[in-house]
Amino acid sequence: MATSKILVIDDSRVIRKTVRDMLPEGDFEVIEAKDGLEGIGFVETAHPALIMLDFILPKMSGWDVFQQIQAHPEYQKIPLVLMSGKKEEVTSKISEPFEYFEFIEKPFDRVVLAEAIRVAMTKARKARPRMAELPAAVVSVGESPVSNDEIAQLQAQLTRSTAQLDHLQTATATQIQELQAQLLQVDRDRVTAIEQLTAQLEFDRQTQQFTQDATAQQTIELKTDIDTLKKQLGQLVVLIKKRLT
Repeated sequence: MATSKILVIDDSRVIRKTVRDMLPEGDFEVIEAKDGLEGIGFVETAHPALIMLDFILPKMSGWDVFQQIQAHPEYQKIPLVLMSGKKEEVTSKISEPFEYFEFIEKPFDRVVLAEAIRVAMTKARKARPRMAELPAAVVSVGESPVSNDEIAQLQAQLTRSTAQLDHLQTATATQIQELQAQLLQVDRDRVTAIEQLTAQLEFDRQTQQFTQDATAQQTIELKTDIDTLKKQLGQLVVLIKKRLT
């Protein structure tokens, strides 16, 4: 099976690496172009199955690259994802809705990129009026840049990647729910422990208060007994003195 090629045209090495890392794993080759002139050269020679095109580029702008692609009836069939940090940069040149290509605004994540590629593949198959071709000196006519088998292969890879992302999102959501349940249980256990500690402290306070009350009562009773004994002793002393006299 032939290896499909994905062409990433962007003057930022960071963006090119980010897109490469986000693309679904599969039997395809990623080709990087750092400017529009190099990019259109790869479109002519590498025959990519997908083009990721930045709109603002040196040497030849993304807008010029886009026009040359759209002017060639074979290159029109290549799924195209246009990228820009500001959507108005694109809409100032191309009116919405974007009928034959997909647009994503930087920055984007893996899920957004995967969906953009899927939509771009669908849009690339739409029938459209034939546009005038540019001179051969600008865009060379070679063999068909992308076959139906290559598009089908790339779309199958994208489908598998999307399924993996869905599985990962589901697994992540399940893990989050489990973690939330664990945290909730921890909170419940903590509340229970606090309630038990509070009850124990209250019991100890009441026990201490009862002990203090009992001790105070015993002290009062003992004092009363002493006073009674003193009184009886006084009476006994008086009685003894009377008998002696």
